Amino acid sequence: MNDFRMNLHSIQKMGGVGMVTLCLMILTTLSSSAADLWIGTSAVDITPVEPVALDGQRNARISKKPETPITASVLFLESREGGQKVEEAIIVSCDLVAIREGILEKVREQLRAKKADFDLNKVFLSATHTHTAPVTQDGKYDLPKTGIQQPGAYADWMTAKVAEAIMTAWQNRQRGKVAWGQAQAVIAQNRRAVYADGTAVMYGKTTDAKFRGIEGYEDHNVDVLFFWNASDKLIATAINVPCPAQEVGGRTSINADYWHPVRERLRERHGQDLQVIAWNGAGGDVTTRLMYGTAADERMRKLRGNISRLDEIGRRIVNAWEEAYEGAKKDIRQDVKLRHMVQTLDLPWRQVTQAEVDLAEREAEKFSKDPAQLWNYRWNQSVVARHAAQMEKKEGMFQMELHALRLGDVAIASNPFELFTDYGVQMKARSPGIQTFVIQLAGSGGYLPSKRAVLGGGYSAVIQSSRVGPEGGQVLVEQTLAAWKELWKK
Repeated sequence: MNDFRMNLHSIQKMGGVGMVTLCLMILTTLSSSAADLWIGTSAVDITPVEPVALDGQRNARISKKPETPITASVLFLESREGGQKVEEAIIVSCDLVAIREGILEKVREQLRAKKADFDLNKVFLSATHTHTAPVTQDGKYDLPKTGIQQPGAYADWMTAKVAEAIMTAWQNRQRGKVAWGQAQAVIAQNRRAVYADGTAVMYGKTTDAKFRGIEGYEDHNVDVLFFWNASDKLIATAINVPCPAQEVGGRTSINADYWHPVRERLRERHGQDLQVIAWNGAGGDVTTRLMYGTAADERMRKLRGNISRLDEIGRRIVNAWEEAYEGAKKDIRQDVKLRHMVQTLDLPWRQVTQAEVDLAEREAEKFSKDPAQLWNYRWNQSVVARHAAQMEKKEGMFQMELHALRLGDVAIASNPFELFTDYGVQMKARSPGIQTFVIQLAGSGGYLPSKRAVLGGGYSAVIQSSRVGPEGGQVLVEQTLAAWKELWKK
């Protein structure tokens, strides 16, 4: 600073030419240190054109028709300093149950073949967890050999479309601006009923005399990012709702669930070109479906014009979005820090007890003779295989790809699990960011239950549902927080 003052004094003596030179030097320095945000967006329809098997249930279902389109939406973020790229993040939201093993690799292979000029490790996909989307893995169900598009064929077609959409977003990126905001909407309903004997049951009856309460917390925050181009046109929004999209999960049709009315309403109000990126927050133990109070809910929906549950959920999310928007647009940024860290985390496998493997063996044997029970057979047999590896000390570690980001004052992180809400709350409570976005199902890691859920048992918390347990969940929390803290140091 003293040297700068000496130089300033010297230039002042030089007169007008020196002052002009100094101003140019200062402007050059400022422009080279500013972090300009560039934004690219796109979306692609990934609705199958043929009947397909639907994912998310124990039994095989074949789609009869598409009720709504399903979509892959791309957000391409890039920061530049002095005109040079310094960081990027390519985030794709997909109307699927999960990003099954091999799907991300297929997308990266497609991009590599297209000679994409960006870091493929900075690409990640997440799922909205709609249960009315295609199966993407062969061998999961016993399916007819003809008359439907097979899961592997659909996966090849879908990943090619996603790769094209990413390239489109990369090609149309432009200088932009960002803001962030938060509001609340009652969307998540904890779906684990607890009874007098301490057991818990997913979707258990709350009218039972032994019902004692609902197991866990519900996160009602709706966190939103808003993106504008240089002309102040709103071009994209990312919405983080800590609840999977499962309201119509039992149907035999293609449906994007509650994200469809959300997209429709927002585009009616803010332009048909608005890209809506759906991020499913930590919500492995919650759903949109009511555990009690259904009669009152039905009555109120009738009084509001006989609207469906999907429309009601969409209405709540959009109202929260608008509330967040009104505040956020008063604090729009274009010079923001973008940092993106990618790490492979090693998480301990949940240990299989002798009682658990004994039960799994009996169940696997029971289902082994019936092709229609392939899902149930595989669900139990996987526990038997894990126990064998555990006994032979060959289980290794469960590996997952963590994406941790800093965007201005916002912290973002991914995980591959149906992550119980407790873990997301821990991350948000201890995050260095003013606002925090947790994106689950950026992979296919199964349920990651809390300790209290494991004690209660039931689907989603038993060993068959869970590859990683509470010990690994805490490692995930601590490693995610460590990554964010490192990004804030920089």
